[in-house]
Amino acid sequence: MNAPDAGQRKNPERMIPMGRLHGAFGVRGEVKLESYADPLRAIARYQPWTLRDARGNERLCEGAKVREGVKGLIAILPDVEDRDAADALRGTEILVPRSALPPPAPGEYYWIDLEGLRVVNLDGADFGVVSHLFNNGANDVLVAQGERERMIPFVQPAYVHGVDFDAGVVTVDWDADF
Repeated sequence: MNAPDAGQRKNPERMIPMGRLHGAFGVRGEVKLESYADPLRAIARYQPWTLRDARGNERLCEGAKVREGVKGLIAILPDVEDRDAADALRGTEILVPRSALPPPAPGEYYWIDLEGLRVVNLDGADFGVVSHLFNNGANDVLVAQGERERMIPFVQPAYVHGVDFDAGVVTVDWDADF
């Protein structure tokens, strides 16, 4: 896997996933919405959205309204007027340009910006590049893909000692044999 250069990582027009639609809610065209934003309802601020279906077809969505339901977020999308139209959106990704996000606070990172950075340990062993991150319920986990895959808790400073965007490197305290 080739690491993107710093310009590509921070490309303001790079589309990033911010949520997913999970099918109809009720009979009036409302849609169940999974948000990756923090707080969850903040997804409404990042419009217009690009909606990408399972086949890769994309369309622009402007003017979506988001409300909190008992079990999560509910969206009302323009031109979605009945249950069948809402259910047809099941699995659709919500994408926004990287430029729509506010700058992260000092010492914080957007996961998307870490993808493609080289991962090295304190002894200089190269673990490959960050392929992705995920949350396992206890903490965030950085996945480094090199000669093999390594999952490293993204806990600072215990395991992650530094992120240097200029050098394109994440430095970790992790045994090369683990």
